[in-house]
Amino acid sequence: MPGNKNEEAAQRHGNEEEEEVKKEMGKKTWGDMAKGMKTFLWNPETRRFMGRTAHSWGLILLFYLVLYLFLAGMFAFCMYMMLMTLSPYTPKHRDRVAPPGVMIRPHISSSVNIVFKPADANSWQNYVDNLHAFLEDYDDKVQEQKNIKCNEGNYFIQDGEESGQRKACQFKRSTLNACSGIDDPSFGYSTGQPCILLKMNRIVGYKPGYGNPVTVSCNVHKGDAADIKTVAFYPSSTFDPMYFPYYGKHTHVNYTQPLVGIHFSDVAKDKEINVQCQLNGKGIINNFNSDRFLGRVVFMLKITT
Repeated sequence: MPGNKNEEAAQRHGNEEEEEVKKEMGKKTWGDMAKGMKTFLWNPETRRFMGRTAHSWGLILLFYLVLYLFLAGMFAFCMYMMLMTLSPYTPKHRDRVAPPGVMIRPHISSSVNIVFKPADANSWQNYVDNLHAFLEDYDDKVQEQKNIKCNEGNYFIQDGEESGQRKACQFKRSTLNACSGIDDPSFGYSTGQPCILLKMNRIVGYKPGYGNPVTVSCNVHKGDAADIKTVAFYPSSTFDPMYFPYYGKHTHVNYTQPLVGIHFSDVAKDKEINVQCQLNGKGIINNFNSDRFLGRVVFMLKITT
């Protein structure tokens, strides 16, 4: 048909032109290509830079400047609107407050293992220094100046404006007795009877135990239970409800977390003892294997002779 013949002729003509272009390109030397690149970068005849005039480049740069300014403005506006909905005093979502994690002191570097030799002060001095530094805010005089005495056994609920300052209950260092570092500045490390301080992580609005005290217990973890013969807790083995809830760092400025001092007065020597100290009470989760600090803490204690 005539139409098909015309299409075939046009296709052949196009192929021939393409072949001619390829032949011409094949004849170019490196010098020709370098000259062509130089002309592309700056053509003095047309006064074009990379194929565009100054006016064209100006319009492109102006377009992208306006575009990115608009995007930056949109981002800033969205961030501003989001921040306007957030409170600086309490978390936005608290419908599912996780059970608290726990941690011990002394805590040197990233390790929670405690290894020392009572006769060698250099082996335990860092632990002692860490405990003294941690307990500075718990000094009796500091607590008496900043915090108030509270009624034991009940949550310390403080109503009022969200931004209002909250009072905190006293937790005096002296109540830790043998683990206070007052009578024995070495916290028992010099005699091979070390003290460990246990604390719960702060969670805004959290009320542990549903009105009942949360207790602490310490045992050998996956080992011989006889390796730990005697453990004492100071001021007791419970976290009293009067220290809860916590209202946040902006309004609960003087809040100091309650502590439980754990005195290992009789443990096996020259053995690596895996100790697990855990919280016990209603709503407490302490058997979550993928998180060893949720409701419990596991650490290694070794006292060498």
